[in-house]
Amino acid sequence: MDCPDACSLLIETDGDTCSVKGNPEHPVTAGLICAKIKKHIRRLKHPDRIVCPMRRVGDTWEEITWDAALDLCAEKIQGLRTDPAAILHIMGSGAKGVLKEASQLFFDRLGASRVRGSLCDSTGIMSYVYGFGSRINHGIDDLLQAARIVNWGKDFPRSSIHTAAVVRKARRQGTMVMTISPGGDGNDSFSDHHICIRPGTDRFLAAAVLRRFIETDRIDPEILKHTRKWETFRKLIENRSSASLAAACDVAASDIDTLFSWYADAGPTATFIGAGLQRYSHGGETVRFINSLALVSGNIGRSGGGSYFHFHSYRNLNLEWIKDPERKKRRSFKLPIIGREILSARNPPVQMIWINGTNIVNQAAGSKETIEALGKTGFVVVVDAFMTDTAERADLFLPSSLMLEQEDIIGSYLHDYVQYLEPVLDKPESAKDDYDILCALGNRLEPAVEMPEKDRCFENALNLPVLGISLDTLKNLKWARADRPHIPYAGLRFDHSDGNYRFPTLLYDEPPAPEGFPLRLLTLVRKGVMHSQMMAEDQTDLPAVWAGPESEAFKGVDPKKDVFLVSPEGRLKVRLKMLPGLHRNAVVYRRGDWIKLGGGVNQLIKARLTDIGSGAAFYDQYVRLENG
Repeated sequence: MDCPDACSLLIETDGDTCSVKGNPEHPVTAGLICAKIKKHIRRLKHPDRIVCPMRRVGDTWEEITWDAALDLCAEKIQGLRTDPAAILHIMGSGAKGVLKEASQLFFDRLGASRVRGSLCDSTGIMSYVYGFGSRINHGIDDLLQAARIVNWGKDFPRSSIHTAAVVRKARRQGTMVMTISPGGDGNDSFSDHHICIRPGTDRFLAAAVLRRFIETDRIDPEILKHTRKWETFRKLIENRSSASLAAACDVAASDIDTLFSWYADAGPTATFIGAGLQRYSHGGETVRFINSLALVSGNIGRSGGGSYFHFHSYRNLNLEWIKDPERKKRRSFKLPIIGREILSARNPPVQMIWINGTNIVNQAAGSKETIEALGKTGFVVVVDAFMTDTAERADLFLPSSLMLEQEDIIGSYLHDYVQYLEPVLDKPESAKDDYDILCALGNRLEPAVEMPEKDRCFENALNLPVLGISLDTLKNLKWARADRPHIPYAGLRFDHSDGNYRFPTLLYDEPPAPEGFPLRLLTLVRKGVMHSQMMAEDQTDLPAVWAGPESEAFKGVDPKKDVFLVSPEGRLKVRLKMLPGLHRNAVVYRRGDWIKLGGGVNQLIKARLTDIGSGAAFYDQYVRLENG
């Protein structure tokens, strides 16, 4: 489900009924699960689930057999074998696992075009790599050793209930938590102190606190011995006055003082960086400034400190084997601007697209551009279980099995446990696993694209020194913990070749809101669904947007009349609600709904790239609200 917690589940069946519980024996799950997995059980038997291959005929769909569907795919691919870059594989993170990733081997062997970058976290990931040489979190239970936790924008209850559970436990032990955000999150019950910040300006707050460290001579020279570019970084900060930095992020000087004292005087302080924080044009710069603050304050490489973002989901699995041995040169398209990339592709143009694990029309910014691109592509295949907004634009729909119906091995981007997933429920007779679809398709090609047996895929994935476990043992145990250091960067030894940390050397001003569009649009995570691949069962009314009491959203707008959320990209009818505590420059929309059901906020967001890692700058979009 592309959730960091990667819960261990207990499934009980009695005839046609099925219940799910969290496994109390799993060290992280500890019996706790959220509503998302309970909705997944209903999703398996949902009446709208498609279980037979479907081919588009004009404006309608007709059922066809699997043989006919695979023959049609093979014919299209075979016709492009001499120019495989004309085939584009778009794979998302809607489902994770070794066999999901192995599907990339199929398209690698073909030499097809692929996507790079991320709609989620690549900016943050690469920011950690630029600074530390890698991105490694502490074990989540090390939060219990923290005197303070500074949370830069992570919505604990909506994004990871097991992280939330550890934070609650830490608070019961006396750890204090500060949340820094524009509001709109669910952290009130987790926070002892809140700093309300202008959206997209956290780097200036981090710089203001760093300036205090410099002015008060509170930086341990021993730390700086393990860094590079300190003098450039120091001058960058000193060139900005404290007042200008405070004004840039709309934060009071007293809040800067408080944050400084938390990092300087409180004992080990852990830093959390929410994924939304890096979804701006300068998101990478922001992450790097916050990490630099964590470092110079003495909170890297020590228990109770650290900077938490996302692990790599597959860092504890070996996926080197999914690469084509011939290492064919492949064309790459940037995923956050995928519609534009497809439309501008030449030599060759994209003539076939295979989409799995994503509802790309809804999930990527620039939905209208993506729809246009799919419409101008000769043949589009979507592997899914529901007729999403992306599937609506396909020429061929292939019905997939879903979690609990499939065998796989998964990792986590929260913890270091690798887990075996056994198929515990029967899949619909006509649905197939993604991997089985590609195996059958590969055998129809000439020459064939051969895929390894499933057990061989699993054995290859487990062939990693930090695991040291056989497939049979994992099947028996159900999970195993990778042998990783609990405290990364101990002794201030970083993962660059010289062992040193790299400071950033740029600090860009935040541009003003464009005329006529004063509100920054934040498309935050929902509580009930993780992805717009999931049908939003509560999408029976107009989508809601929230604005703060002092927001310009309410100036000249009557919430009792028809209200529209408007950007230069379009307009969407919404319900306007008030949310106390939300910054006056922000408006919040809970993402995950569908265009075909009256939602789809990414129709209003221009596709843009972040500064690092080819990430999606979703939160650079400004909007207004109006009656109409």
